[in-house]
Amino acid sequence: MADWTHRKAIGDQHEQHVMHELERRGWTVHPFGQGTYPPAVQAALRLTDSPLRQLPDMIAARGAQVVCLDAKTSLGSSDSHRFSISRKSLLAGLQFTAIAVSVPLYYVFGDLRVLTPAEVASYSGYGHQHPGGSYCLVSTRQAHYFDDVFGADGGLRRVG
Repeated sequence: MADWTHRKAIGDQHEQHVMHELERRGWTVHPFGQGTYPPAVQAALRLTDSPLRQLPDMIAARGAQVVCLDAKTSLGSSDSHRFSISRKSLLAGLQFTAIAVSVPLYYVFGDLRVLTPAEVASYSGYGHQHPGGSYCLVSTRQAHYFDDVFGADGGLRRVG
C-alpha cells in the first residue's frame, strides 16, 4: 500500500504543478475524472476495467478554448529516453477524444513535455505490436514543449 500511496502523492504533486503552469499562462483549470469522485466511488471503480478509471485529470479553459489534460509522471526514462503510457490509458484516451471531438486531450509528462493520444498511438505503433504488452513507448524527442502547446504569451499553439 505504501508504494501506491507514494506514487499517488507524486502524481498529485505533478498534477498541481501542471495546474499551476497552466494558470500562469492564463488558463482556468479544474480537477476532472476519477480524482473528483468520493472515496467510495473511487474504490469501487478501481475494481472495474471501465475507461472511466482513465479519464483526464483536469479540464482547462482560456477564452473559448477548452482542453483536457492527463498528468503522467514518473513515466519517462532518462536512460531510455522514452515515455511509457499504459495501453489501457491510451485506449481510454483515444475513446475520450472520439467522444469529446472538439476538446483535445494532452498527456503532460513529468518534464512538462506533451503528447496527444493520437501521437502516442502513431509513434508507438499501437495496434501493430503484440497485444500482450502493457505499455506503449514513445521517444521523448517526439514530444512537444509545454510552452509550444499552451503558450507562454497567452496563445494556444496547435500540436501536429
